[in-house]
Amino acid sequence: MTYLETLDWMFGQLPMYQQKGKSAFNAKLENIKKLALHLQNPHLKFKTIHVAGTNGKGSSSHMLASILQEAGYNVGLYTSPHLKDFRERIRINGLPISESYVVNFIEENKAFFEANNLSFFEMTVGMAFDYFADEKVDVAVIEVGLGGRLDSTNIIMPEATLITNIGLDHTDLLGDTLPKIAFEKAGIIKENIPVVISEYQEETANVFNDIAKKNNAEIIFASTLDSKEYITDLLGSYQTKNIKGVVALLKVLKTFKVTEENIKQGLKNVVNNTGLLGRWQELGSKPLLVCDTAHNQEGLKLVVNQIKKQNYTDLHIVLGFVKDKNLETVLPLFPKSAKYYFCRPNIFRGLNEGDLKSKAKLFGLKGSVYNSVSEALIAAKKNANESDFIFVGGSNFVVAEIL
Repeated sequence: MTYLETLDWMFGQLPMYQQKGKSAFNAKLENIKKLALHLQNPHLKFKTIHVAGTNGKGSSSHMLASILQEAGYNVGLYTSPHLKDFRERIRINGLPISESYVVNFIEENKAFFEANNLSFFEMTVGMAFDYFADEKVDVAVIEVGLGGRLDSTNIIMPEATLITNIGLDHTDLLGDTLPKIAFEKAGIIKENIPVVISEYQEETANVFNDIAKKNNAEIIFASTLDSKEYITDLLGSYQTKNIKGVVALLKVLKTFKVTEENIKQGLKNVVNNTGLLGRWQELGSKPLLVCDTAHNQEGLKLVVNQIKKQNYTDLHIVLGFVKDKNLETVLPLFPKSAKYYFCRPNIFRGLNEGDLKSKAKLFGLKGSVYNSVSEALIAAKKNANESDFIFVGGSNFVVAEIL
């Protein structure tokens, strides 16, 4: 198979949560353990850092990778989902896995995948572990896909663990309260392995403390610590919270030597070192055009606050969501004064643009509907003056279509 044929097989034949939703969620570790054994346990052949959380885990993972690269280490990075190319999920020192490796891995293990009915995510995690082992990385930063306790990445034994913000997202799978969700995220805490919690949240602190105590794991709440201010190339004031967690984790990471200069340079060069996309990313000027992948209540609250800090004459927002999004919790966050361009991301789970407009109207948000994200963006650019501001977001898939 060619690379594109391989991707078609992966996306088409096997379920993927980001495309299918709840029906693709496979809450167990038996399959990934079986695959790891089939691959001769590649995840045991390199050191890891495990990162979970509702918001900020992607940015934090990229920050960690960038800093470790600045310290001279050969660094693997596993994240999800991708925005433009599947290969974004698996990188070493910022460079994506090769197309030939993806093709060969699938061809060599296809019979095993089919015989054991592995999910898209299980297959991809196995590929990442296999690749990092083959390339002999010094350390790999592994981002949890969904939850933590039963996530396919949770077979690793990391050097340290980072858990970022906890918010109400994927409540149908992880629980309908913050403590329940925190319990699932805390499932990555391992015995005698330090864990850093980026943000102290009163509703979840006891959950983390209890599980850390049971595992004899040192626990640190980074937001309660005095820390230096750092500059990062990741735009958005909300990155300050992520930085605190990252720096605190590096302080407890005894296995690797990281200097203050490595931290400074790593944070300044996250995008260049790791290829991160979609975090308050500026795509144009006059008018200023920004996209962000925030898609739940806590993440969008931070992004909307960032929008309010911008200087502009008029605000244009290209907005789309997936069907299972709790719009009652996110639409009230958006400013009523903006002009909206409602659209549907081009995936099975995409919410109909007409339905979104009707729902948004209940919250005082007014605008027009468009058949695609690209049409919505074209309209926003046409209507905007040089002094205006255009924001694109609501879903990873909306951002992916404009990148």
